[in-house]
Amino acid sequence: MSKIDHSLFNADKHALEKEYEICPKCGSELVMKHSKNGPFLGCASYPKCDYIRSLAQHDNHDIKVLDDSPCPECGEPLVIRNGRYGMFIGCTGYPTCHFIVHEDEPEEEGLPSCPKCKKGKLVVRNNKFGKQFYSCDAYPSCKYSLNQHPVDETCPQCGWGVMVEKSRGDKAVLQCPQKSCQHKVEKS
Repeated sequence: MSKIDHSLFNADKHALEKEYEICPKCGSELVMKHSKNGPFLGCASYPKCDYIRSLAQHDNHDIKVLDDSPCPECGEPLVIRNGRYGMFIGCTGYPTCHFIVHEDEPEEEGLPSCPKCKKGKLVVRNNKFGKQFYSCDAYPSCKYSLNQHPVDETCPQCGWGVMVEKSRGDKAVLQCPQKSCQHKVEKS
């Protein structure tokens, strides 16, 4: 007596027929394709037909319109949305207005101005893993950033506009963030 059920290997011919969807633009078969954003269905006649459809069906991302809260940039009402990184509050005037409320970003007083562009100010930000870093608020025109806490002191060796705080055991040290300099000064 064999424990293998041989009826499982005798597949019905109709069960093996391929089920596929038809492209609404040209009538060709839709095939699964992959991109950096994930899988999607695309027309097999590409590039003659450019029809694509996401595999994930997205619900309405607008959760609630806040009629009593106008956007500080354009005056349109704000809306609570569910986006790819969770819920956030944004402007209903998107894509003409890109205002988003950033309550989770920590505010820190006394940070120096950006030494690279000399127009922006360094602000505290969090990366996608929750780690803090310091970058220019004039981003994307200025992409200057630091991983250590900046101090508003000029480097005595190279003249760079900020130094960063580092601790070596029980001593606090200021160090120039420029890779070409790296000058260290003991903090008093």
